[in-house]
Amino acid sequence: MIKILTLAGGYSNEREISLITAKSVIKELKKDRKYNILLTEPDGNFVKKLRKFRPDLVLNLLHGRYGEDGFIQAILESEEIKYTHSGVLSSSLAIDKEISKKIFIKNKILTPPYIKFQFKNNINFKNIIKKVDQKLKFPVVLKPINEGSSVGVYITYKKNFISNLNKLEKFKEILIEKYIPGREIQAAILGNKKLGIIELKPKRKFYDYKAKYSASAKTEHIIPVNISHENFKKVNSIAMKAHKLLKCRGVSRSDFRFYNNKFYLLELNTQPGMTSLSLVPEIASHQKISFKRLIEEIMEDASINK
Repeated sequence: MIKILTLAGGYSNEREISLITAKSVIKELKKDRKYNILLTEPDGNFVKKLRKFRPDLVLNLLHGRYGEDGFIQAILESEEIKYTHSGVLSSSLAIDKEISKKIFIKNKILTPPYIKFQFKNNINFKNIIKKVDQKLKFPVVLKPINEGSSVGVYITYKKNFISNLNKLEKFKEILIEKYIPGREIQAAILGNKKLGIIELKPKRKFYDYKAKYSASAKTEHIIPVNISHENFKKVNSIAMKAHKLLKCRGVSRSDFRFYNNKFYLLELNTQPGMTSLSLVPEIASHQKISFKRLIEEIMEDASINK
């Protein structure tokens, strides 16, 4: 039997989503009796369990900080265990929205301009508003530097800028990013394969946490996307370029805004969700790749690249 240690839960704001992902993935793998699966959390006994179980592979289904930022990857590297998704450096680069944006800009990938903001004592809000108005123009997007699933993301205008800014004080530093209107398009990469794209039409202002994980939010998923063949190839190529620039492994999902016939890369996710509402399984399904086969390809990629 193939021994799979499934790692889920964790300590980030995305703990709940990680557990839902694990439930979905384990349900699929249990259809095949060749897998011996142990589900565990990255708690104080994690390394002890790892050494006792001696898995052939760790299926890393953690989301957010400590799970997709290089932290858990470093532990698995030190234990010389094969694991899914991107490695230490790739994970730490991708989750840091400022560093990854700098890499994209340096390599001529279009991404929204931004200002880095740090919360300090005696903040002069008038000066901040003036700076944002001059450099970016309102509306803008406020977002933590190293969170996923649109946690703490706000589209804000000048009138509600200060109130929304104050909601993010716990993050210490954030990005203030120019808001790009237009269509929301996501592209998935698996290893060296372009899986395809999907368009989202949220009923909410944008594809935020609730839109991603709540069926009641009623986000419309459009596949195939009504887009020219040239633009289809272009957005897939940008996603692959970003995937390779950050030296990603396994699956990644790049989030774009398509506006004025230009694709703006918002961010790249190294461990996208695998729930019933998740986008990568939906994109794969459109390519006639079953959910179980998608999981197995992710695991095979880990084995090849370790």
